[in-house]
Amino acid sequence: MFNMTRRMVLGSAAAAAAFGIAGKLEFAPAALAETPVEPLVGFYKYKVGTLEVTAVYDGIWRKPHDPAFIKDVSVDDTKAALAKAGLTTDFMPIPLTVVVLQMNGRTIMMDAGSGVGQWQANATHLPANMKAAGIDYKAIDTIMISHFHPDHVWGLMEKGTNAPVFPNAELIVNAAEYNWWTDPSRLAKLPEGRKPAGKRIAENFPKWKNWKLVDDGADVVPGIRIMAAPGHTPGHSVYHVDAGSEQFLVSADTMYVPALLAPHPEWQGAYDQDGPMAITTRHKIIDQVIADNVRICGSHFPFPGTGSFVKDGNAYAFTPTQI
Repeated sequence: MFNMTRRMVLGSAAAAAAFGIAGKLEFAPAALAETPVEPLVGFYKYKVGTLEVTAVYDGIWRKPHDPAFIKDVSVDDTKAALAKAGLTTDFMPIPLTVVVLQMNGRTIMMDAGSGVGQWQANATHLPANMKAAGIDYKAIDTIMISHFHPDHVWGLMEKGTNAPVFPNAELIVNAAEYNWWTDPSRLAKLPEGRKPAGKRIAENFPKWKNWKLVDDGADVVPGIRIMAAPGHTPGHSVYHVDAGSEQFLVSADTMYVPALLAPHPEWQGAYDQDGPMAITTRHKIIDQVIADNVRICGSHFPFPGTGSFVKDGNAYAFTPTQI
């Protein structure tokens, strides 16, 4: 499926040194101690083959526990999964990390973040952390979008005016995702809770001329291929990066809260538009990542948003990267 090599980058001493952290990144046991809710640093740089990756912390949704969050699963069960992973059980922690790639002379942002004050009260850190990482918004020439949920695309628009934040960047997205959300008949069919987001997308995105709509399997830029990963949304996609001796997968929301979905990949999240399809996609992607020893990042993995999966029967065990 991926045609990937079988090495896994565990970390970089240089990346650790950038924050005054001795040694290299380590995959530490997840449940030895409770993971801090907020990371101690706002960005983290690491290497995957020839690729320079910068993980930039946007913020966290301290989501109140809700029995509807996972279909037919109790709050007690979700709390138990969080506790086993060493995460807080006071609320459902959903952090958001945006990844920026330096590749072949390009500065590529994978999704655009949630936009300051546009998603959650605790997700306001992206601009300051981008600046601290030495990334100038104006230097971002390409943005690859996984899907059109607010935490991934509200950062494309200014709050209030909806003016484009990146009018000169190329915006790449799966054509199926773009067409689904901008279908003139879509708004009336959306559930009430999704209507405000659908309205904002339909009224603004079609006005922009810098969209590049691509199909599943397309080489979107040299070294990066888009792969359909539907279920979470109809056109949800991941991006496979060929980094020479290493391979990297930007998995977006395929396994959005690994503490829950790694040990229970059959759980259907409330934000999966097609739950059964999301489950099929989850197994397909993660099984291949494990088989090919691919480095993977995810938008809602504990910061810095990367880690490793192994098979555990019909499920998985996830170990987040510790910094």
